[in-house]
Amino acid sequence: MRHILSALVQNQPGVLAHISGMLASRGYNIDSMAVGETETHDLSRMTFVIRGDDNVLEQVRKQLDKIVTVVKVVDISSEEHVERDLMLIKVKSSAQQRSEISLLVEMFRGRVVDITHDTLMIEISGQESKINAFIEMMRPYGIYELARTGRIALARGNSVGKESE
Repeated sequence: MRHILSALVQNQPGVLAHISGMLASRGYNIDSMAVGETETHDLSRMTFVIRGDDNVLEQVRKQLDKIVTVVKVVDISSEEHVERDLMLIKVKSSAQQRSEISLLVEMFRGRVVDITHDTLMIEISGQESKINAFIEMMRPYGIYELARTGRIALARGNSVGKESE
């Protein structure tokens, strides 16, 4: 089972290394991680995607709660939520293929962010399945490079998710 955890942490050097090191040392694999400053300058939000049963989820949450720089841990996956990934992809593009690729970009609600004589760089955001589908559509054209963010997610409405105990 896939779990999305959101941890509010103090925005200071070494927090990411401390948390990722703790998870690795206990054998928990992180499928995805994104970190960024929140609306409060002194706090950052770390969003993790972890696979495992409810026991794994509970152990990860307990370990995170023990870390002094962790302010709050929320299980986003147990709430109604919105999640997104972001990808930049650079594809081979001849003059004849540009309109065809541009149509696909439009259908996936992406946008071309850079163009050269023989490449297009495209930005796509959305759920993981959408990103993966777009990658498969671009393979026949030739992918030069690809970069993806980790998953980000927030609980819907005024809910802030279910806090850890």
